[in-house]
This record gives sequence, C-alpha cells and structure tokens, in this order.
Amino acid sequence: MSRYNRPITSAEQTLYDHLLYWIELESPSAMIERFRTLFIDGAGYPDPEVSQALKTIVAADPAIDDFRYILNRCCHILINRWQSRPQSHGAIPELVHVFESPFTTRHSLATQLRSTRRLRQLVQEFTTTEQFLTLRRLAQVLTEAEAVNIGNRPLGTLIRRYPYLYEYCLLNEDSAQEQQSTVRQVQATLQHQFEIHLSQYVTYQIRQAQMARKAVPDRQTFIRPVSNPTLLSDRELGQAIKHYIGRVDGSRTHKDLAQSFLTHTHQRTSFAAFKDDLYEYITAPIDPAYGKRQFNHQLYRHLNAILPDQGSQRVNDFLIVRTCSQLLNFLVADQPHHPNHFVFIDLTTNLGAIATTGVLLRIVLFCRKVKPYLERRFSILFNHYEAHTKDTVLWLIQALENLNLALTTNFGSINLSFLR
Repeated sequence: MSRYNRPITSAEQTLYDHLLYWIELESPSAMIERFRTLFIDGAGYPDPEVSQALKTIVAADPAIDDFRYILNRCCHILINRWQSRPQSHGAIPELVHVFESPFTTRHSLATQLRSTRRLRQLVQEFTTTEQFLTLRRLAQVLTEAEAVNIGNRPLGTLIRRYPYLYEYCLLNEDSAQEQQSTVRQVQATLQHQFEIHLSQYVTYQIRQAQMARKAVPDRQTFIRPVSNPTLLSDRELGQAIKHYIGRVDGSRTHKDLAQSFLTHTHQRTSFAAFKDDLYEYITAPIDPAYGKRQFNHQLYRHLNAILPDQGSQRVNDFLIVRTCSQLLNFLVADQPHHPNHFVFIDLTTNLGAIATTGVLLRIVLFCRKVKPYLERRFSILFNHYEAHTKDTVLWLIQALENLNLALTTNFGSINLSFLR
C-alpha cells in the first residue's frame, strides 16, 4: 500500500499544518531558514509545539521509509506553492541545497541530544533515497533555463525538455498529493509551451520558404526569426515532422495505417493470426537489408513467445495490450535495473532515430493504451544514463527528441496536418 494512503499521526499533521500556514505569510528565503532550523539544525526552533511534534516523530524511531515520506511531503508543501509563483522558482534549488550543505553547529549542545543525532541520521539517509533524487530532478525542471547550446552537460540536466518523462522520473507510488499536483501542473505547462514553440517555428520556416520562392522578394517584409525548439538540426527536425505526420505509404500516414490495421484486427478471430499480422505491420517500414540480417527473426521469435498457449483464443483488448507492451520491452528496454536495450541501440544505429521512432509510433497509434508504457520504457533509459555526458549518449538524446516530436504531433493539441 502506498504510504500516501496510510493514517497520518497528529504529530505529522501538526508539521503539515504549520508549514501550510507560514508558506502563505513568509518569503521563500524566510521559509528556507525556518525549514533549515527545524529539520537540519534540529534545535532552536521558535515554535515549541512544532519542535515537539518533530521530536515525537523521531522518538518513535520511524523506519526510513516512513520518515522519508514525511520529510518529502514537507518539502512538497513548500514547492507546490512556489512553483505556482514564477518569481519564487529560484527557492526550489535552494531548498534542495539545504540537504546538501554541512550541518551547522549553531546549537552545539543540542547536537549531543539523542533526538537531534537521530534526526540528522534520518535526514542524511533521506538524501540517498528515490524521493530525494526526484526532488533534485524537479528542481532541475523548474529552474533550468531552456537552451539549445547545452555544451557537454550530463543527460540528467536535460530532463526539462521531456515532459513525457515527468510522471515516471519525478513521481513514484509514495508521492504525496502535493507532489503529484506540482508535477502534473508543470508537465502540462511545459508541454503546452513546447507545442507553441514548435508551431511558431514551423510557421516561421514556411514563411521563409514562401519568401524565398517569390520571383521578386519583398525586401520591406521582415520576419522575426524563431529558434528551433529541439536539439535536432533544422534539417533533422523537418525530416522528423514529415515522417511522423506526412505520407509514409502512398497517400497514407502513420495514423491512417494504424487505423486500417486496427479495423483489420477486429475482424481477426485468433490471437496467433493477430501476432502474424502484427509482425508484418511492424516490419513493413523497416529496411529489408537490415531486417533480414537478424532483426526480423528475433522479432518473430519474440512475438511467438508471448502467451503461446493463447494462440487459438479470439483476439481481445487484453491480448492486444499485453502483446504490444511486451513488444515495447523487446524494442526499447525491459526491467528498470540493468535494462536490456541492445535491440534499441542496434535499431537506432542502423535505421536512425527517425525511422526507429516511426516504428514505435506505429505501435502506440494502433494500441493507444500502451503510450504510457512506451514513455515508461524511455524513462528507464533516461534514468540509466542520467549521469552520462551529452557526448557519450548522443544516440539517446536523438531518440528522446524524436519521441517528443512524434508524441506531440500525434497526441498533442498542435495541428500540423497542413504540412502534408
């Protein structure tokens, strides 16, 4: 059971209510100092009732899992308010930095108390948890300025660029309501911003092309330049958009092909026949020279291994979702720890990021219920390579950028169908 659903003690509620009260009255810097005195120093807090509430929690010798939930929720009570006020965004990394700073000795006698030593031990352990890691990532999202010239930074510093990863990289099953609310609001805001910037960029490129085609260019007309909102080159971005929303099979787009395959699937009676058809659907756009080497055989063998005892069953939603999710395991990555992603690396190396993403797009357009599953697969890769610098994971950055485009142009509110 998620700890978010567990009963809240009166001591915990005292902490939450106290922070909710003062966050509305004090400046971010004052709140950070208040937070530091209460949780980091563990002594000298001006409100004895709140100080005693924290001592009660610590004296109960909570498991680290329980304490990290309490402390994480306290952090997100502050962050939830600050993220809604752009002028306060800078306070969020300062709050994170509080945990990374050495403990002060302003109250040296207090450090000799068992309760204070235990509090500091619990706080120190908190900095090694998944909750603190997601806290640092969220601070990165809220405060990192968008930039195309990113240098050779670690991949983790680019998380702001990929809102589709937020639910998996910034939340977990124990995330408190404040944390969920913050992340989903930020996700919606930044996704909308990306759609606007992409639409403006495409419009700018079209107007530039129209001006260039004029026999006598109107030199009085000035078009304000719009920056490419991705880390792809202008040429790569144009090719990617064309591939994800344009015609890829005669007059048909990926959406058209997916709808046609979905209609055909509902007419099928057996799961075995469906898997054979799915194999053809997946391999159709893949370069035969590449597919015949080993990929097609591996894919066919993988599909045959999915629920082999259900071959004679009539195909249904459960079988479709199960098959497509297992297919994404094979094509992208499987378990979160030490993910097997050789096939994905091989695909992107030989077919390129655009064509590889096109294959994944075909799957989620056909079975939209596995879209979150695909996003989760990419979050596994992001977490796995988070500390690697840009130059060492260019292939993954290309894939992340292309998936962002594919999902935005097919599932977002932006309409670029006129480009066809």
